[in-house]
Amino acid sequence: MIGNRTQLATTDARDVALACLEAGIDAGHPRRVIHEAVALEGDTLHVADTTYDLGAYDDLVVLGGGNAAAHVAAALEAVLGDRIDRGVVVTDDPTDLESVTVCVGDHPVPSERGVEGTRRLLEAADAADERTLVLAAITGGGSALMAAPAGDISLADLQATTDALLESGADIHEINAVRKHCSALKGGQLARRLAPATVVGVLLSDVVGNDLSVIASGPVAPDESTFDDALTVIDRYEIDVPVAVANRLERGSTGAIPETPGSDDPVFDRVSNHIVADGMTVLEVASEVAAERGYEPLVLSTRMRGEARESATTHVAIAEEVLATGTPVSPPAVLLSGGETTVTVTGDGTGGPNQEFATSAACSLEGGITVAAVDTDGIDGASDAAGGIVDDGTVDDPKHAQDALAANDVFPYLDKRNALVKTGPTGTNLNDLRVFVIEEPAAADRCSDDE
Repeated sequence: MIGNRTQLATTDARDVALACLEAGIDAGHPRRVIHEAVALEGDTLHVADTTYDLGAYDDLVVLGGGNAAAHVAAALEAVLGDRIDRGVVVTDDPTDLESVTVCVGDHPVPSERGVEGTRRLLEAADAADERTLVLAAITGGGSALMAAPAGDISLADLQATTDALLESGADIHEINAVRKHCSALKGGQLARRLAPATVVGVLLSDVVGNDLSVIASGPVAPDESTFDDALTVIDRYEIDVPVAVANRLERGSTGAIPETPGSDDPVFDRVSNHIVADGMTVLEVASEVAAERGYEPLVLSTRMRGEARESATTHVAIAEEVLATGTPVSPPAVLLSGGETTVTVTGDGTGGPNQEFATSAACSLEGGITVAAVDTDGIDGASDAAGGIVDDGTVDDPKHAQDALAANDVFPYLDKRNALVKTGPTGTNLNDLRVFVIEEPAAADRCSDDE
């Protein structure tokens, strides 16, 4: 999975960290989680704890989008075979499918081919009726990939707004409040197009707290955010959006444009959503690997958020406490966390939240602590790296590292130090995974003596 693993695994601690990354990411792959959550017995379809009688429907359709959507569709085909009549998914990680059409889009900024693929998705949605059972394959990354500019908004307007939101430091809830109200699909609007079909959401969550309305901007989930909320985000972060976007949000705020459907909307009467994997799926298996390697694992949280470099400082402080006092766990230990940190972009460099996390952590690491941080979809920011892996030997020039962070240009900094983790597309998207490997003080001392 990690293409440059041999070059990265230069110490036992790094090898353990990389093993935790690989096992955690693999645990969340659709080929595993779908087979655990979805089963077919005769005409009875089981999805999590809910059953559906396929005999009650004329058509079984798979629709959706996201980084892992094609792999979800492939896993559904493996379970359901020719019971699937047709489908359309939009993704940036395509795979060959039998019954479902795969349309390629782009992430994290929407593209023309994403718009075209989403148009085909919406056409398929419009063809559904009350005798159609729709399996909605929704995963992280769907907000950018399922691009459906609403009203007078152009693709260029959507791209500029997405860029500004991603660079603003806003969290995913705030970003999606805006994106939902610039879209013809997000914020429950795909469910509106599908009604009165029966819709079964099969979701991989990359969202802190598993808020259904935020995963891929909630295309088949009720939306409680409003046009006013979207305007508040624009004002709070002083985002300069295109005129067409500003006009749409203002008109929606006055009631001239209908709101996205909320939980009391009848379009959701025949919609159910099932999260089949999330950040804890990743952390549990990474924890098992750490224990197998002889380390005491401790899951800190699946809900870490905030500025990446500030979160790194907090994580390092906990790791230092473990090393110094054995609290809250005694070394050798592995600390694990998930969630989604953000970066307020003020420079024009290359990198991403996990690379900034790793670089910031490396600035203050002492011997005996190794840190790895990746985005489980394999794409950190707009770079081709999943994240980074560092230890106390990574930064020998703190000022250079701080300059790279200030310029949001940590990718070349880590690249020169053989500290980038490169996986390529992983087939899943379950948020960030961070691993802190903490050795026994004696082991750390021995490493220093050997050096």
